[in-house]
Amino acid sequence: MYSLSDFDFELPEELIAQFPLEKRSASRLLIARDEKLADSRFDHLIDYLDRDDLLVFNNTKVLKARFFGAKKTGGKIEILIERILDNRTALAKIRASKSPKENSLLLIDDELEVSVKGREGEFYVLHFPSDLFSILDHHGHLPLPPYIARTADAYDEKRYQTVFAKEPGAVAAPTAGLHFDEELMGKLEEKGIRSAYLTLHVGAGTFQPVRSENLDEHKMHTEWYTIPQETVYAVKTARENKRKVVAVGTTSLRALESASQTGQLVAGSNETSLFITPGYRFNTVDWLVTNFHLPKSTLLMLVSAFAGYELIRKAYAHAISQQYRFFSYGDAMLLQCRTGNSA
Repeated sequence: MYSLSDFDFELPEELIAQFPLEKRSASRLLIARDEKLADSRFDHLIDYLDRDDLLVFNNTKVLKARFFGAKKTGGKIEILIERILDNRTALAKIRASKSPKENSLLLIDDELEVSVKGREGEFYVLHFPSDLFSILDHHGHLPLPPYIARTADAYDEKRYQTVFAKEPGAVAAPTAGLHFDEELMGKLEEKGIRSAYLTLHVGAGTFQPVRSENLDEHKMHTEWYTIPQETVYAVKTARENKRKVVAVGTTSLRALESASQTGQLVAGSNETSLFITPGYRFNTVDWLVTNFHLPKSTLLMLVSAFAGYELIRKAYAHAISQQYRFFSYGDAMLLQCRTGNSA
């Protein structure tokens, strides 16, 4: 039985990538399969895939979800949208010296009035005066992760989106997808490697730390996802033909596994609070493309469940010793599922 301290490790601060590489697919790729590790480059991912293998991508698009402003009383605030409820209402975190009261007004950029309608747990329910997506475009700022010690610039607005981003709604990027560029996508298609898409809107909860040593006490954050019927068909075809089903990112994996709890992948939309820890048996995904994750995080627990705890510990130690770049703008791994029916 694992506890929180089993997922801790020391990471030199200089290995936390603060900027992306100029070329997306030029990042490094650590292969972990058959209990062995191998160093590679991301643009060589194609060498580990065969014709009719299936890559499943998350096509969510990151919103400009951070606002700066003040209370009507004058105190400065920072708002981070967690989830859009409708075109004028959202759940958000608010950073302020004192918590804003219900029915109070907040000012964004000294001009836009936003009303606080109440609380839902740690989040505030905010009502906006007009279409929220338009307000995000005009007043919002891209929310880089908390471990990137700088504000987002115009380059980040392009680089912190995947090249296949389509459905707006995320407040953090599905970072494994950031390594794919148009050139690599074209080469994958030429080799006959298939692609399918789903949408999971990544919430700020993806950075939420686990605080309880007993993992059973952790309340997992929820995220909304949708899986089209054509993606279900693509997965079914790949599995029937004994081809690999490769989730691009933990968000794609979480959506696929959440929709497979009956043992079969089902199309549709739902919310997931699935918390994957070692001992979980995977129903749909054979391989996983993923970045390196934070110590004591639910994502580190997920990849440990997927590839095996000891192999992940070994892989992270190797990555640190070899100066891999960590987290959202960092390098990647290709992991083989330890418990699944890998092709």
